[in-house]
Amino acid sequence: MRVRLNILADRIAARLKPALAVGLVSALLGACSSATGLIPPSEQPLTAETVSLLGKKGMNTAAPIFVRIFKEESELEVWKMRDDGRFYHFKTYPICNWSGDLGPKQVQGDKQAPEGFYTISQTQMNPNSKFYLAFNLGYPNAYDRSLGRTGEALMVHGKCKSAGCYAMTDALAEEIYGLARDALRSGQTGFQVHAFPFRMTQEKLDRFKGHKWYAFWKTLKQGYDSFEINRIPPSIAVCEKRYVVDAVAMTDQPIDPAGRCPRFEKPTLQPFAPRPAEWQLATERLTMPGPKTRDATEVAQTTAQSQSLFATTTGSISGSGMPPGASALGYNP
Repeated sequence: MRVRLNILADRIAARLKPALAVGLVSALLGACSSATGLIPPSEQPLTAETVSLLGKKGMNTAAPIFVRIFKEESELEVWKMRDDGRFYHFKTYPICNWSGDLGPKQVQGDKQAPEGFYTISQTQMNPNSKFYLAFNLGYPNAYDRSLGRTGEALMVHGKCKSAGCYAMTDALAEEIYGLARDALRSGQTGFQVHAFPFRMTQEKLDRFKGHKWYAFWKTLKQGYDSFEINRIPPSIAVCEKRYVVDAVAMTDQPIDPAGRCPRFEKPTLQPFAPRPAEWQLATERLTMPGPKTRDATEVAQTTAQSQSLFATTTGSISGSGMPPGASALGYNP
């Protein structure tokens, strides 16, 4: 009788083991899932693939970053500093959406995305954005304020929706945010974001001679050219209501953005030249796949049409007695 009971107990236990195993695995998976869910998007570590790519490019997560934005092309670039003190291209990300036209933001509600030179500190990182993740560009900056421009909360964020911001897909926003987060936490006090209307080649700029923003864009091109030559983000100052590029003030006193410019000194830099074995690394560009809702050709055509309208308007005003070169919109480059 005791033997039969033992056999029966063994059979019951054998049948229960698979069920117990399944339950145990399910419980473990559920625990893992819950643990992952407890990590907010802002704290998600960079993926193994991203970390591996950084390593292949001789970069590390702690190194400073630099960001460039190009409206017409709907692209955002992330650059990372390497051990030679110069910045190398990491990735180009498609901007899913941006609003407005080519040209800077001027007033609250115009739905224009900013153009200019901006600096992002730790306080401008927004881990709780309703647009997944975001960092504030810092518009209006000193230059914008000197011209009386208004607006607030102009971001780079996720959700692919824009009303004056640069919107990415959530996945790309998470990676960009993570790269910025790690650089700031590792000691970079602030990273520059240069927002351009288009890639500032002379050929592309020449399309808009006579446009109301041509003089402003020529100044932005100085910053673009400086980085292209040196691979170091240029120093930027604001005085006399204008940007001064590649200039270091010879004074410890604060610079008045609307006041007279102090004496500046231009930094002496050796143009960038990669190590002999690293020419490919220095020139290669990796572009991530992703949607773009703005067509570059359409954007350029719209800007050209506004250029023609502006030329007609200013021409008629000049004919009515306004001094040559004066702008109907009050732009004073």
